[in-house]
Amino acid sequence: MVSYEGGTQSVKVAAQKDWRLEVNYNSSETGWISFTQTSGTGIVGIFLTVKPNDSDDSREADIILITPQHRVTTHLVQGSKTTSKAPGWLELPALDQPKLGFFTHSMDGGKYINKATSGVRNWSFYYDYDAFVSWWVAYPLNSGLLKGSVGRSDWQASDPLLPASAVCNLSGGSYGGGWTRGHQIPSADRQLSAGANASTFYPTNLTPQDYNFNGGDNYSGIWVRLEGQVRTYAGRCDTLYVVTGCDVRNSTALSGNNGGHRAKIPTHYYKALLRKKGSSYSAIAFHIPHSGSDSVCLADIMDYVCSIDELEERTGVDFFVNLANYVGKETAASIEAADPAVTVQNW
Repeated sequence: MVSYEGGTQSVKVAAQKDWRLEVNYNSSETGWISFTQTSGTGIVGIFLTVKPNDSDDSREADIILITPQHRVTTHLVQGSKTTSKAPGWLELPALDQPKLGFFTHSMDGGKYINKATSGVRNWSFYYDYDAFVSWWVAYPLNSGLLKGSVGRSDWQASDPLLPASAVCNLSGGSYGGGWTRGHQIPSADRQLSAGANASTFYPTNLTPQDYNFNGGDNYSGIWVRLEGQVRTYAGRCDTLYVVTGCDVRNSTALSGNNGGHRAKIPTHYYKALLRKKGSSYSAIAFHIPHSGSDSVCLADIMDYVCSIDELEERTGVDFFVNLANYVGKETAASIEAADPAVTVQNW
């Protein structure tokens, strides 16, 4: 991922014989990538320059290295300075971090285009290229989406929406340092099809979690219990809009490099939940310190319930930014400020 600011960096091209570079732009805007040299022989050091992106949208291109025997492609994504054209889906938080990447999966695990092309969206994520985790994963959940029993898929080496070099390859084992592969959208939330379930095992949906926090020997950990409670809530309403996230802003701890990179260890995990039943909306959140201690892992999940406003203050994330478009600003504000202990009684 390249920042919207652009810049120049050195690149080493290595080939046994003659080579050349080509760029295929994936949008109408072209010419924003250049090289000091586009052809040569053997190993050559060159410079790659990416112009600043002043548009509202991220942009993408494929850089192709061509030799007489081989053709190697690298996908490059440049972020946008603003996010005014973000989708209006109810589950989405604000997309206000220009150095993070926003992506959405379709139900087959590929790139979501639109409803007419891709049908129901699967899950979206906001990826931190430096921490090697997604700040959050957001998705709709209801009784229809909870149907199916395809079981758990294999751990995936990469995510098709990102270059393999941008993620931890966790297909052969968990994070180094003893951290488990913790899901943000659970496998059990996408049992509709093999493709939908396989996408939950992409490394962009995984974070390094303490074993006892994640589930523990008897699946009694607070995270797995919270996941089950969220599915119960979803089964009792029309749609539950879910944001699952981890906070790595102040983290200094890193995983081992078993996954190819050293991922940041989250200091906290959270879930923000927006419930729609009929024409009524309500919301609660959970904010939990990432700890393997019994005082956290075996605690009642309601010990960590909070309002959306409280969660926003603790995480710096603006949740459910599109809610006001449905209910108005005043009503949206009251929903986010509501006492969660009272709200949850009707869930």
